[in-house]
Amino acid sequence: MKGIKVWYLEITGTEQFIPSKVAADLELRQIEDAAINARFYREVGGNWQWIDRLDWTDSQWKKWVNRENLKTWVAHLGGEEAGYVEMEIQKGGSIEIVYFGLLPLMIGKGIGGGMLSLAVQKAWKIDGTQRVWLHTCSEDHPHALGNYEKRGFRLFKTEVI
Repeated sequence: MKGIKVWYLEITGTEQFIPSKVAADLELRQIEDAAINARFYREVGGNWQWIDRLDWTDSQWKKWVNRENLKTWVAHLGGEEAGYVEMEIQKGGSIEIVYFGLLPLMIGKGIGGGMLSLAVQKAWKIDGTQRVWLHTCSEDHPHALGNYEKRGFRLFKTEVI
């Protein structure tokens, strides 16, 4: 089995953020529903080896989603669900974009950069934010790393697992 390369990236100031053009009919709507998180996790991550939560029970999902430091938004494009983003508010002013991605039917429509831009804007609006970070890997969509870098995320760590 080949090693999976993992890239850790961050933005440590709003001046580093490079927003993308956002489609006029693209919006993020905040949700608090464990069943929706579970569905999006499976649908968005299905092609990208997201496996760490596949065996979670409804109770585990509820425990995860109902934490005050977790925020979830569903992206909508012209009224259709397009993807989702989960963010965790961490100590020291860090916001981790834990999961971010598009539904399979929305890939290739040119909305990933806009969706990420909206997500980063949401992260910086959370009181006390000093850093927004995430990780991606060689098993993710081929354009994921490039999208993050185009938005101003800077590499701070790389590992092979």
